[in-house]
Amino acid sequence: MAIYAIADLHLSFDERVEKPMSIYGKSWENHEERLKNNWENNISHDDVVIIAGDISWALKPEEALADLEWIHRLPGKKVLIKGNHELWWQSITKLNKLYDNMFFLQNTFYPVDETAICGTRGWICPGTDGFSQQDEKIYKRELLRMEMSLSEANKAGYKNVIVMMHYPPTNDKQQCSGFTELFEKYDVSAVYYGHLHGKDVWPKGLQGNLNGVEYRLISLDYIDANPLKIK
Repeated sequence: MAIYAIADLHLSFDERVEKPMSIYGKSWENHEERLKNNWENNISHDDVVIIAGDISWALKPEEALADLEWIHRLPGKKVLIKGNHELWWQSITKLNKLYDNMFFLQNTFYPVDETAICGTRGWICPGTDGFSQQDEKIYKRELLRMEMSLSEANKAGYKNVIVMMHYPPTNDKQQCSGFTELFEKYDVSAVYYGHLHGKDVWPKGLQGNLNGVEYRLISLDYIDANPLKIK
């Protein structure tokens, strides 16, 4: 059993949702087809795939179903968190009743053998230009959700913990944040995140080792629509 990771699928298969990604450049042309081919060529039904947010452009739950069905039919078990575009994401209880091979993660963790997958959406971090009081409120709420997820894994006795986020865990200056402090506190081994798109923006994301924690950007355009094998 292997674990793979990717973020920012940005699907829009429902005919009511018109969001062609090709307008954002060559790296997004036919991205669904390229992702499907890479996925089916590399990932087996026993593997686990982390999907770190911005799954669907849908606004309503019924509009997201075509995208979720498409993911459901791909090989492997999927662990999903919400991104900043997940306006269709409502009741976690209802979502987790939809498919037997898809787990929507919120305030808890997902076990894979001796590894716990934790995470939350995240938010922009202090030090970001224009960081407001409203941003501070959301940021603190996401810190609480992240600690709840990590704490649950810790209570269950998991020693190997990996984290999935949608937002980067630091600001664009790559300064330490409440998120990086939590990862060090709970001995997280690696953090995988998305949200950043384009060659001019990718370098703003923290990558490599910081105080014993590995950080990797896994947005679809950065990893060329090919889920990254992380374990």
